[in-house]
Amino acid sequence: MKDMPDASDVAAVKHYLMDLQDRICAALENADGAGRFAEEQWDRPAGGGGRSRIMEKGALLEKGGVGFSHVFGDGMPPSATAHRPELAGRHFQAMGVSLVMHPENPHVPTSHANVRFFIAEKEGADPVWWFGGGFDLTPYYANEEDCRHWHQVARDACAPFGDDVYPRYKAWCDEYFHLKHRQEQRGVGGLFFDDLNEWGFERSFEFLRAVGDAYIEAYLPVVERRRGAQYTAEQKAFQEYRRGRYVEFNLVYDRGTLFGLQTGGRTESILMSLPPVVRWDYNWHPAPGTPEARLTDEFLVARDWLGEVH
Repeated sequence: MKDMPDASDVAAVKHYLMDLQDRICAALENADGAGRFAEEQWDRPAGGGGRSRIMEKGALLEKGGVGFSHVFGDGMPPSATAHRPELAGRHFQAMGVSLVMHPENPHVPTSHANVRFFIAEKEGADPVWWFGGGFDLTPYYANEEDCRHWHQVARDACAPFGDDVYPRYKAWCDEYFHLKHRQEQRGVGGLFFDDLNEWGFERSFEFLRAVGDAYIEAYLPVVERRRGAQYTAEQKAFQEYRRGRYVEFNLVYDRGTLFGLQTGGRTESILMSLPPVVRWDYNWHPAPGTPEARLTDEFLVARDWLGEVH
């Protein structure tokens, strides 16, 4: 087992991430049928850059973004060194693919995925490195079949790495994507992991690939089941209202957003995950017993999706 990555390993991670971006964009363009991702390559003055791909006003996607970034430099933000003092004085590299899909149809859930690698090096010392990532689903008009499928794919991706992996990272996802100020989940969860290095480099990288490769398998069947559903103007307004929770999470809690902004990342690429149209209605609550109320009452709670059948 290889414990510490070298330059060739870092290059292999970058190659995988760029290829993953290509494959996900191709699959989503094929699913959309009309929209295409427009690519913008960018440079970070302090070191590194990336390529952001955005689709807007497609047949399926109202807005979707798939971004790859590889940034590096010598100064870590205080938010990082406060929790990891061993990072101070090291040269760091951070790379990853992050995506968010906001469909036009409110019966099709929003989805998010991210896979990333971080390494910080200093002469005369072992590198500090880890992998992180996951994927999660945010429905507006939820369906248990979709939630179980999403979590089944997540569990299957984790299965070769141990029986405890899916339950552990599913619970971490539920904890992470919790809006404390609302006391509700952002969505129905999935997987979330960070600081992964205890398996050694090769096994940890293998797990990252398993998670990254599982996203399309998890999402597209849900899309195909729901994309033809008819919806009303009121249902579209509810989708836009619930998108407000997505914005709140990303701007208040999301680690990747905060890291990107604090390290001088490209703001347009960092915030490409935000939905195109969103609304906040003052003190609005759905009527009891409606599908809108059922979302928060039955779906936006931490549940064992693979152990419950209704």
